[in-house]
Amino acid sequence: MAKQSTKRAGQIIKRGENTWLVRIFTGRDTRGKRSYLNKTIRGTKKDAQGYLTDTLAMMNKGTFVASSPLTVDEYLDQWLQDAARGRVRERTFSDYSEILKRHVRPALGRKRLSNLRPLDIQIVYTKMLDRGLSSRTVRYTHAVLTSALKQAVKWLMLAQNPAALVDLPKLSRSEMKALSAQDAARFLVAAASDRWSVLFAVALATGMRPEEYLALQWKDVNFDKGIVTVQRALVWLTKGRGWIFTEPKTPKSRRNIPLPTTIVRMLKSHRRLQNEERLKAGRDYQANDLVFATTEGGPLIRRNLLRRHFRPILKKAGLQESIRLYDLRHTCATLLLAANEHPKIVSERLGHANITLTLDTYSHVLPSMQRAASEKLERILFKRKKSA
Repeated sequence: MAKQSTKRAGQIIKRGENTWLVRIFTGRDTRGKRSYLNKTIRGTKKDAQGYLTDTLAMMNKGTFVASSPLTVDEYLDQWLQDAARGRVRERTFSDYSEILKRHVRPALGRKRLSNLRPLDIQIVYTKMLDRGLSSRTVRYTHAVLTSALKQAVKWLMLAQNPAALVDLPKLSRSEMKALSAQDAARFLVAAASDRWSVLFAVALATGMRPEEYLALQWKDVNFDKGIVTVQRALVWLTKGRGWIFTEPKTPKSRRNIPLPTTIVRMLKSHRRLQNEERLKAGRDYQANDLVFATTEGGPLIRRNLLRRHFRPILKKAGLQESIRLYDLRHTCATLLLAANEHPKIVSERLGHANITLTLDTYSHVLPSMQRAASEKLERILFKRKKSA
């Protein structure tokens, strides 16, 4: 008796003029019912035979992936919920959701996942660049989409990752903007009459990230020692789900920062005003212990802070309105380095993972530091010679 072949078999059924049904037996379900893969091919019988041969070969190798009925939108929802949420921090999950919503879903969301091609993704990236978005933004979008589609391959919903075949723009570092000492002073003068003048002063003097000083609580401020402790970040969740405190960006982000005496005085005055607001609000005041809070005790929304306070102050001071809130952090670092503060001290103040990151980020300040070093060597090495 001949040994029965274990390879799958299929058949081609004529359904009309230049229309063929390719039918391949794929096994039995849990109830023992036979299941088939059915595919309609429009063309010649040779086309149908080619599809049958290729599909059988992939099935026998275990590389065949059946066409998924899901759209890209539906798949991304599933990936975010079942894969990403349990693997990344809440703030990262929120970033993933936002980047997909803004750049991927509008262009690709309605397309079937199984029909997604590298060219579709390439066009999305090209249009992002055409809109003036940076190569860094394109590359971040690509990283998120690549991760999502890589999971689709693992889940046998795609045979290969189409994002892996896309060309990326060359990474170009955007010009860093930092205020000069004179501009920083003008900014603080213009901010003096603003409700959040103390917030902007803290940002400039400490080099904290916005999500760090917006998460500060009064228990983090030691007035006796003049020190503030960074130990959490404020994150607003997507889809109106409110806000949460999360871990700081890196382990080194947990740090103690000495405060200038003027900042300590400003914070004491700010606390007195906040206590008055709390008494006025009564039971309606939210007990979040936030240093920078709304009149009801809730956390500040960054975009409101920008629109209602930061940008008007820039305009009043006659400064470029393209300066970002985050640039106050850059200003702190740049001013300290330009004043010949040791990069290790600056790195610790910023909460960088290592000093190399600080030196790479603020390399534009190094030439002036090198000049100062040369002048010191001139005095050390050649002072006697000149006086001789």
